[in-house]
This record gives sequence, structure tokens and C-alpha cells, in this order.
Amino acid sequence: SRGINAEYGELGFSCIHQSTIMDVKLVAGITTLVSISLVTLYFLLGKKKKGPPVTLNPDVKIPLKLVKKDVISHDTRLFRFALPTEEHILGLPIGNHLSLSAKINNELVVRSYTPVSSDDEIGYMDLVIKVYFGGVHPKFPDGGKMTQYLEAMKIGDTIDVRGPKGKIHYIGHGKFEVTRKGQVERVLGRKIGMIAGGSGVTPMLQIAQEILKNPYDTSEVFLLFANQTPGDILCRDIIERMEADERFNVWYTVDRVPEGQDWHYDTGFVTADMISEHLPPPSRETAVLMCGPPGMIKFACTPNLDKLGYPEKSCLVF
Repeated sequence: SRGINAEYGELGFSCIHQSTIMDVKLVAGITTLVSISLVTLYFLLGKKKKGPPVTLNPDVKIPLKLVKKDVISHDTRLFRFALPTEEHILGLPIGNHLSLSAKINNELVVRSYTPVSSDDEIGYMDLVIKVYFGGVHPKFPDGGKMTQYLEAMKIGDTIDVRGPKGKIHYIGHGKFEVTRKGQVERVLGRKIGMIAGGSGVTPMLQIAQEILKNPYDTSEVFLLFANQTPGDILCRDIIERMEADERFNVWYTVDRVPEGQDWHYDTGFVTADMISEHLPPPSRETAVLMCGPPGMIKFACTPNLDKLGYPEKSCLVF
């Protein structure tokens, strides 16, 4: 019996030994496979295709060449500037703006603008700009320095661009990041009211277009747009196309309407009644954006929003 037991003992030991060897080999194989997978993943991520090159640099002026100028109206132009290569994007976060600078009559003139194009357009940037000609407005007999400079530019001329700039960044789905006193705050705006005056509509359109191009962004936009006359309404063709989307709503007010012209909107300065009727009411999910002449913001927008109970934190001025 001791012989039989010895045989069984040797057999058991042999089985256990072989099983242990198989387990060690299995673990070693799995470890090797995992290691190979991790190394492969590392190289795949490391060799991930880079995005397109970015034009803007906040610390460097970039000269951009004028390649196209379209006359939209008697005083409105679309200026197209080529980016450094046909593969470049502008690199402007939604809600930010850029600056143009030029030496005009031995004076450095810098002005801020928001393009109507986005990073979806590769190789160029479009600006829609209202030209303020001299001798037209009694309060500004010399007109706009930068806008008249742009008007005089010829195809092939360059202008210096710098950016991004700005304290408001729309990150999508009704969420804004706002920089206040060096701190970044999150502001929610699933219902976004916008009050714009004149060329102040361009940052509004930048954000609205970003929302409308994303079918999964359910934010709603309500634009109250003030101008001098119906003929002064900037980018009206773009706005009318945007109205086809039920997420976008617009209402106009003008200082005056030419005699005999049909006008189905408001006249006069922005009022509390206009805001309460055409913008979303104050709520935890409402944000109001403003951009326009300082007088409009100071005397028409801010006091009326405060009167209607909109929280200061959710009222953002470009």
C-alpha cells in the first residue's frame, strides 16, 4: 500500500506541479498581451493625427492678407482675409474676439472685432464691418479711423491681427465660462437673451450660429436687435436664415423708419417692456448677453434688466 500511496503521491505532485507551470505560463502570457496592448495604445495615441494649425497668438501680431471685399450695402462690407496657409484655422474660441491694428496718420489704432466665420472655415477669416464715413455723423465728423482704413485697403494689402481676447467663452449646451477678477465662473444659459446694438450683433451671431449648427444643443436664443433704421440692420440676411431654426428668435427696434416703409417691429430705445416681451424671463437657466454702444448698455440695458429682476451674475457684457 505504501507503494501505491507513493505512486499516487508522486502523481498528485506531478499534476499540481504541471498545473502550477500552466498557471504561471497563462499569467505570463496575459501579462505579455496586456503589455503589448498598452504599448500599442501609447504609440497610437502618441501618433494621433494633429489638428489643423492655429493662426492666432495672444502675444504676437499676425499679418493677414486681404483677398476679397464684398459690398453688402452703402456702408457695410464683408472683408475676407487669408490665413497663413490653406490648412490653417483662425483658432478663436466661441465668445472671444480679436483685434486689428494699423498705423493710421502716424498713430497706432487698435479695434476689436468678432468674425462671422468660425473654425469650420479653413484657410480664411470673414469680417462684416459697418464703415463709418467722415462727414456723415455730426457727432463724429471724422468718421471711424479703422473702418475707413479697411475700406481703403486693396486686395493683397495686409493688416495685423492679434487674439484671442475676451472674458466670455461659450463651451456649449447652455454653459458659459466667464472670467471675473481673474477667476473663471460657470454661468448657465439654456435660454439665452441677447441685446445688441449696431455692429454689436457679431458676437451674438457667433454664439447663436455655434448653437444652431449643433443639433444636440437645445439652448434657445432670443435676440433683441437695435439699429438706427431698418436699412442699418447688419447681417440681416444671415439672421433671416437663422430664423428657420425654431431655437432662434429675433425682434428689432429702430430709432426711425423712413416714410412709407412697412415696419412690423418696434421703434425707439430698448425698454423694459421690449425685454420682458421678447427675452426669456429671469431664471436659474437664463443668461443675458449685451453688446453695443456704451450709452445703450448703461442707460437702456442694465437699468431695465435690474428692474425686471435679472441677476447681475447672469448678465454678461462683451
